[in-house]
Amino acid sequence: MQLAGMASNRGRNLMHIADRAPGGVEFAVVLSNTEGAPVLEAASERGIPTEVVVRGDDESREDHEDRVRERLAEYDFDLVTMDGYMRILTERFLDAMPTILNVHPSLLPSFPGHDAHEQVLESGVRLSGCTVHVVDETVDGGPIVTQEPIPVFEGDDADSLKERVLYEGEFAAYPRAVRWFAEDRVTVADGEVHVEGDTGGAFPARRVVSNDHGASLRYGENPHQDAALYTDAACTEASIVHADQLNEGAKGLSYNNYNDADGALDLIKEFDEPAAAVIKHTNPAGCATADSLAEAYDRALSTDAMSAFGGVVALNRECDAATAERITDSFKEIVVAPGYTDSALDVLFEKENLRVLRVGDLSERSETLVEKPLTGGRLVQERDLQPVSREDLEFVTARDPTEEEVESMLFAWKVIKHVKSNAILFTDGTETVGVGMGQVSRVDAVRLAAMKAEEHAEGKGPEGCVMASDAFFPFPDGIEEAAAAGITAVVQPGGSVNDEDVVATADEHGMAMAFTGQRAFRHD
Repeated sequence: MQLAGMASNRGRNLMHIADRAPGGVEFAVVLSNTEGAPVLEAASERGIPTEVVVRGDDESREDHEDRVRERLAEYDFDLVTMDGYMRILTERFLDAMPTILNVHPSLLPSFPGHDAHEQVLESGVRLSGCTVHVVDETVDGGPIVTQEPIPVFEGDDADSLKERVLYEGEFAAYPRAVRWFAEDRVTVADGEVHVEGDTGGAFPARRVVSNDHGASLRYGENPHQDAALYTDAACTEASIVHADQLNEGAKGLSYNNYNDADGALDLIKEFDEPAAAVIKHTNPAGCATADSLAEAYDRALSTDAMSAFGGVVALNRECDAATAERITDSFKEIVVAPGYTDSALDVLFEKENLRVLRVGDLSERSETLVEKPLTGGRLVQERDLQPVSREDLEFVTARDPTEEEVESMLFAWKVIKHVKSNAILFTDGTETVGVGMGQVSRVDAVRLAAMKAEEHAEGKGPEGCVMASDAFFPFPDGIEEAAAAGITAVVQPGGSVNDEDVVATADEHGMAMAFTGQRAFRHD
């Protein structure tokens, strides 16, 4: 799609559209009614032809528009985009041109006219924004194509609000509208605009996210990075963001503390049985379920007590004194639980720097999406909440797994969803034994899990364990390494072109193997 741009001054929106090329659009020409307007030089620097048609002192509006039309007639274009073109256009001009768009720095129909920011501030509204609309013969009265909201803050003046609306509002909304036209998704008829595909749902066509500043953090991941916490007041699921820190005298949570505690809480929500997990750098150092919370913690810690030093402990039951005593036996940064007995708090509060977080009931899983910021955008996906039951497992080896191995497979699959890929997990019953996380080679992840199980696990080892893999084995070498470590059963997604060879290798070593049919990657 070819565009004609019309601007009287800087035309920053037009140049932003030229640079972003939404929908692959290009400018055929940029025209100004002001000699020496900055937009002309900016367009020329981008190789865009320019025209200047200045209205004479005694020239009628119609005659001036005729000259504009004559000049534009030398170019082929499909859409006109205005940006601060300080003239009201006549119906005759509009009828002779393709659709003309303009952007206005307020949420129309509120605050039309040239002093929109001053009107906004005088009114006392707390939300402004911008509107991209089809131009008609009225002042800012044409049908609306899209809008973008922008907050108004205490201390704003017209200049600060103008800059924020431009860079955060107009620079988002105008390219969006142009892209819609380029994709032939917009219908303008009878004074109304309809956009095909501008729908809501789990993944809406547009996302408007509003969070409140919750806390200024000491620093980010590293001391040279500033950081802050933003909160979603609408979230009803148990979260670290909304947790009560019970020992108020202790230091606040850091950026890394929030990240680790969130990962620990997310893992512990997987289990109905009493469960405990220890997290370090968002990876499980250990996790277990048992008949009692204290026993579950002991089993989780024994996976890798050395790595658990300075970690985050998460529990899915009210913390009792027996569990609290075990937690305070070694240095931990944070403990997270639905609640605490008074005697447990007495024990935990003896540790000055241990942050004690109460998150409340864990039964609700209301947050359905997770997201990852990228430079220039965000990735959004469903949370990995899909369970795997015994009925979901496909046994593919000559030997079926025992019931104990199946139980361990199902436990391992809940945990491995929370281990960074490439991920390998060794489990014995419902406790972790070795964790191989974040490797670029799956066979190296097996070797790491075996090393951890052999050298760091206390009172347990890899012999007789079940191995879980978050993705298929591309080659049999991972199974060979597992057999050398003493693994007796494997649970993995399956789906490799070499599945037949992988299964044959498992059969050679008398292993049982089950396919889940689903992958469990976690990359952030």
